[in-house]
Amino acid sequence: MLDKSIALVVFDLDGTLVDSHRDLADSANAMLLEFGATPLAADEITAMVGDGAAMLVRRVLKRGGLVATDARHALERFLVHYDERLLATTKPYDGMEDTLRALRAEGRLLAVLTNKPHRASVRILEGLGLLPLFSDVVGGDTTYGRKPDPAGLLAVVSNAHTTPAETLFVGDSAVDLATARAAGTVICLARYGFGYRFKDGDFDGAEMFIDAPRDLVAGHPSQNANANPC
Repeated sequence: MLDKSIALVVFDLDGTLVDSHRDLADSANAMLLEFGATPLAADEITAMVGDGAAMLVRRVLKRGGLVATDARHALERFLVHYDERLLATTKPYDGMEDTLRALRAEGRLLAVLTNKPHRASVRILEGLGLLPLFSDVVGGDTTYGRKPDPAGLLAVVSNAHTTPAETLFVGDSAVDLATARAAGTVICLARYGFGYRFKDGDFDGAEMFIDAPRDLVAGHPSQNANANPC
């Protein structure tokens, strides 16, 4: 169980709450095909996720050899394709729904902070039956900007009438780590997420780690990058 001082648990969406890599990759490849390029491997596209749809599209265009393509138009086409595939294969990670309900039963507030557009984020959470569990959902297209800008996370904290010290941000990427550090919240990194790509020296010892969602309620997450969670 998390420390009792944690009143708010904020989750990243892609790679933390839900496994959406196939739908993202399929949508990106549909865009590439539309512009006459060869599709990329799903894992290759997944490695580009984490900084919002616009950045993903720019990276995919470059890797697909379409550097001269209008990135704004390509983003529009990607979003059309993704809108059709939001819930084709996307699902919560194993044990996630039970974990969320257990955290709620412990009296903690739950929220989502993602670089994915707000509308798509809400549709995914609603389609998976998870939306009622969250008191707040902030997407990357709001006035707060995108992670690693801490404004969105600080807004979620403020809306919950809590403090950064009482907030745990659960994410899977370097962007999530930077966001938590900038906001002054506690950080827990999901080693199962597809955004978990770190090097030696990226951590300062204050981070928590989980290998599965249930680790958040089964015991204290590990505070050692090389240790197994309790």
